[in-house]
Amino acid sequence: MNAYLEIIRPGNAVMAVIAVILVIFISGNFTLSAFLACIVVFMVIGGGNAINDYFDHKIDAINKPNRPIPSGRISLKAAGTYSLSLFAVGTIIAFIIGLLPGIIALLTSILLALYAYNLKKMVLIGNIVVSFFTGLTFVFGGVVVGAMETSIYLGLFAFLMTMAREIVKDMEDVEGDRKEGATTLPIIYGMKSASILAAAFMIIASVASPVLYFIGIFNILYLAPLFAAIVVFLISAASILKDQSIQNTAKVSKRIKIGMGITFLAFAVGSPFLASLI
Repeated sequence: MNAYLEIIRPGNAVMAVIAVILVIFISGNFTLSAFLACIVVFMVIGGGNAINDYFDHKIDAINKPNRPIPSGRISLKAAGTYSLSLFAVGTIIAFIIGLLPGIIALLTSILLALYAYNLKKMVLIGNIVVSFFTGLTFVFGGVVVGAMETSIYLGLFAFLMTMAREIVKDMEDVEGDRKEGATTLPIIYGMKSASILAAAFMIIASVASPVLYFIGIFNILYLAPLFAAIVVFLISAASILKDQSIQNTAKVSKRIKIGMGITFLAFAVGSPFLASLI
């Protein structure tokens, strides 16, 4: 894969775009602004991923030596310039959509840079910041298409599941983070404590997610794929509580991502807009 494409982690950026598309789909509001919102999210998230690699190049040399910077496929200076360019283009397009979307994109870009520089090294603060912005992606879509209430509910669920995954990822990266003096949850309080908190977020999200059907956000078609996602989350929670090895945390992190993907499918299948087309 091309280094400039790889450094923005296109899979993660596309997942963020899917969050916006889901809000658009649920609202049924397919406009030019909605399309531009997808571009904004891809640019800003991509910039955030690139700036993260910029500040993490020493840790990645230990944990992920094949990443673009430690492998020498892209220079540190080029990565920094590339990231700032993505932030700038995304923010400009957001201001074209409207003042509030522009402000959200600008503040998100600044905070993503601060996260990569320092916030991610603080116990739980970095996890909360990333999870907050994952939820904010849904809300950003809601702002653009006029579906604020629904997007807030979706954003809350995304926050809970991202918190679980972020903690598990910290467990996976504990060796490199410790050598760099990071103060992540598993380093300060231990892998077992981290696994308990990660499992708690998975369980809370699993128990709370059916509420979106009972309060009328989604129809009954939402429940079938949601059940499959809940099974994935509960299995992941049990697995991380039982085994905190680096190998297992990597597996659990992937399972959580799969579970989130299935949940996104549940959002789409259970949306009122899709029901109106059937």
